[in-house]
Amino acid sequence: MTGLSLDDLFSVRDKVVVVTGGSRGIGEMIAAGFLANGSRVYISSRKAEACDATASRLAETFGGPCVSIPADLSTREGVDGLSGALRDHEDHLDVLVNNAAVTWGASIDDFPEHGWDKVMNTNVKGVFFLTQRLLPMLEACATPEGPSRVINIGSIDGIGTPRFDTFSYGPSKAALHALTRQLAGRLVRRNVLVNAIAPGAFPTKMLSTGLGTGPDTDWDAFGSDFPRGRIGTPQDVAGLALFLASRAGAFTVGDIITCDGGSLVS
Repeated sequence: MTGLSLDDLFSVRDKVVVVTGGSRGIGEMIAAGFLANGSRVYISSRKAEACDATASRLAETFGGPCVSIPADLSTREGVDGLSGALRDHEDHLDVLVNNAAVTWGASIDDFPEHGWDKVMNTNVKGVFFLTQRLLPMLEACATPEGPSRVINIGSIDGIGTPRFDTFSYGPSKAALHALTRQLAGRLVRRNVLVNAIAPGAFPTKMLSTGLGTGPDTDWDAFGSDFPRGRIGTPQDVAGLALFLASRAGAFTVGDIITCDGGSLVS
């Protein structure tokens, strides 16, 4: 048997990767993982200044190309802008990580329609149309032996009941999980493999805002009550993304893989 070395199984060197919502949080963790292992990475987020700053910092830290393409992916204009800008840089795409997401918190009595629409437009609609727009680039160099990948970042809130009053967030992630399965079934014969990661608690601005503790959050104390005695780390989610993007993950299709340290099953 050949092709079983770590390099054969897990290499993502020279792959072209797009990570949406890549300026912070889980998106930045995943982008860093690909950069650390030799990929060419493009990150996108709504705020241009933050996106540019993160791209520069990641490129300097890991010594690889990280390009900022700011875009609001809740709109068709933003989707078209990102896909058009990427075509100016590359002729194909190996890995699309659909991570851009928003949430909205309010009581059930006061939850606003615009909060519902903003979450659904970003977390579900934007994912579908960006994948659609980038499909020609995903197929351009994909082969049965070397398929391209789409990795959607869902959430355990799309599987279990969220602890916060974020009434559109959980349903949006459940919809994303369903979309992942349908895209996987349609695209697998086109050499595009689609899967999702459903993270639990990670040290992100989104979670600290929900907790009401902001940048002063004591992540060690917060994580002590979880089954693993901690919350997620960059290695946890980046490692899973690297698996899905590498040869090791080439027979995994349409799955929703939790990354939550046992929170759901416990």
